[in-house]
Amino acid sequence: MHINVIIAYPMHFGEQHLLSVITISGHIQSDAFYRAQSYNFSLSTSKKKSKKMRRIFQKIIEEKYLFLCTVISNPVLNALNSCNMKRYLVFFVVAIGLSFMAAAGSADMVHNLIPAPKEIREGNGKSMKLKSVDARIDPRMDIAPEGYTLKIKGGGAVIRARDARGLIWGKATLKQLTGADGRVPEVTVRDWPAFSLRGFMHDNGRNFRSVDTLKRELDLMSDYKINSFHWHLTDYPAWRIESKAYPRLNDPAYQRKGRDTGRFYSYDEIRDVIAYAKERGITVIPEIDMPGHSSYFDAAFGFGMASPEGMKVLEVCLKEFFDEIGDECPYIHIGSDEVHISNPEEFMGFVEKIVKDSGRTPVSWNPGLPVSNSTVRQIWSAKTGEEIEASGTYSGPYIDSYQGYLNLDHPIGNTTRYFLHRHCGKEAGDSLALGGILCLWNDVRVADKSRLFPHNGMPDGLLAFAESVWCGGERSILADESMTPMPDTEAYSRLREFESRLACHRDSFLYDWDMRWVANADIPWRVTLPQARGTAPERMEWRDVQGGVVDIQKLCEKNGVELLPTMDAWMTTEIYAARDTTIEAWVGFEAPARSDRMSDGIGYQGLWEAQGRLFSGDTEVFPPKAWNEPGKYRYFNHTWHQPEPEEAPYTDEQLCWMRDAAKIPLKAGWNEIKLYCPRVFPGRSWIVTFIPLTVDANGHVSEPSGIKYRRK
Repeated sequence: MHINVIIAYPMHFGEQHLLSVITISGHIQSDAFYRAQSYNFSLSTSKKKSKKMRRIFQKIIEEKYLFLCTVISNPVLNALNSCNMKRYLVFFVVAIGLSFMAAAGSADMVHNLIPAPKEIREGNGKSMKLKSVDARIDPRMDIAPEGYTLKIKGGGAVIRARDARGLIWGKATLKQLTGADGRVPEVTVRDWPAFSLRGFMHDNGRNFRSVDTLKRELDLMSDYKINSFHWHLTDYPAWRIESKAYPRLNDPAYQRKGRDTGRFYSYDEIRDVIAYAKERGITVIPEIDMPGHSSYFDAAFGFGMASPEGMKVLEVCLKEFFDEIGDECPYIHIGSDEVHISNPEEFMGFVEKIVKDSGRTPVSWNPGLPVSNSTVRQIWSAKTGEEIEASGTYSGPYIDSYQGYLNLDHPIGNTTRYFLHRHCGKEAGDSLALGGILCLWNDVRVADKSRLFPHNGMPDGLLAFAESVWCGGERSILADESMTPMPDTEAYSRLREFESRLACHRDSFLYDWDMRWVANADIPWRVTLPQARGTAPERMEWRDVQGGVVDIQKLCEKNGVELLPTMDAWMTTEIYAARDTTIEAWVGFEAPARSDRMSDGIGYQGLWEAQGRLFSGDTEVFPPKAWNEPGKYRYFNHTWHQPEPEEAPYTDEQLCWMRDAAKIPLKAGWNEIKLYCPRVFPGRSWIVTFIPLTVDANGHVSEPSGIKYRRK
């Protein structure tokens, strides 16, 4: 992050009043600033000195320095009044709330673009007001599809692109480079995507989302060059598409109670969303999940989709849908997963033909029912992903969704994983390896829709995904993605650099998105390889691990440790404090999947969940406040299709990244932080969290300053 700082404070020598000013300007990289200047002014009524002060202060203002602190006594205020300087202090005070937003734009953003451009060349390092934009399509350009060039010089921006999408992406890059004050850097960019399909999937069949909300999501996707919206329109609770031929499909009587009954998208709304997406470079891929995930269908008609009667109904519904959306949507997703029927080849051939007859390409889930090689397979199984990595190919066109769903595991750990992921097992796409789609499945009922994204690591997960699927290149294999890279690796350096960029976007463009993420790759740990409950830590083997989210189950897999139903593990690190103080940290001992209710639930009153314990030196640290629902939501098996747990929404206190941070007391010097991390039942996620952070008055989170770690 680039930052400009001014620290001003009064100094008194008898009757003489001085104002001491220190300015610091630089890019925060490895805790280093690159420029510092200091000034001392006598606060007198001298016109000559007054003019000098105004000149210096005006320069400071123009360069957008952040006024950090000032304690001005009455005599100094009187002196400032007499030399006409008080108005500058007023400006500084107002600037406190605005300066970081200003710092996020202009020349600083050259180093903070997401996704990072393939080629970028800086100019003179200065910024200027953007006066004109010349954006045109040039189909003769020698650049990949969706590629663009951007040149900013002399206050003018020139964008050239091979196609309409490339023009949109060029404008998106210009938007990121433009400061809050309308200033831009001198820069030249040449950029293109590694993969042709870069998508986000949202399940609106289980939990309905308004059109306005979807449009806000589409704006976000377009800003980060995501070009496909996989719109999951049907699932167990409801068919969310208007049906003129069969209105009973929209009848609340046949929808799951409590799941937005009666809510569906009219054809006008569907066309509106498709058009809105297209204007932003996004293709909508509608999904009608067939023949599984369709209990609403059985309830409405008394027979299933794969029956002869059901196939007749489906044919009418599909043709109506295709007629209503016109020539839009070249891909139609037909589902096909998690279902067993007696006639799989007949049914899938029937659906594929209807889609192809409409001039579109079908997409289906894999694993799923059998389809032809011309149908695009969306791979959701990590096992299949590993097979693709090993072989380097697949039998037909495919989309990578095996990097992990947003609703699984820990959102902050997921963000690291998505950045490290090598899509389709390749450095760049080809005629078969199309790209990736990041999925959000919310099987459990969502009561407060505003919590859906922060509960599941959006938009930070989307930005990490956008970075890796646009940039491509050499990345991690699947087996290594769940563990933060170690500091002596190139992957770690790249991750830390991306964390810096992501933090910049969190604090500027995404400030209003309630992004529950802070940089954490630099936290070092010693972690025991788990053993049977009751084993003393000194009898365990220790391993070096990195990051604020530690997946102990993945650590076991990597080290060949057999998982027992219950086990013990310990984690330890050290934090330095210059003086006795208290810091805040997210602390958690599991990360339940938001698509399932299997977990140890909320901790018993006064205790952490999953029997975890936390120590700072000799002091045990407990949850920061009383639980609202102590001991609740303990389910030791998957809860899919079980009405009671699946209809109980997640609340913030069960998710450590949503609840109040713990207060960690530190003494002056080095402090040992120790966590006891038991496995209390088989099958649950064994993920432990310890991430120091700061929280502002608006609840916005960011990295704490001055924290130093070392591995014990």
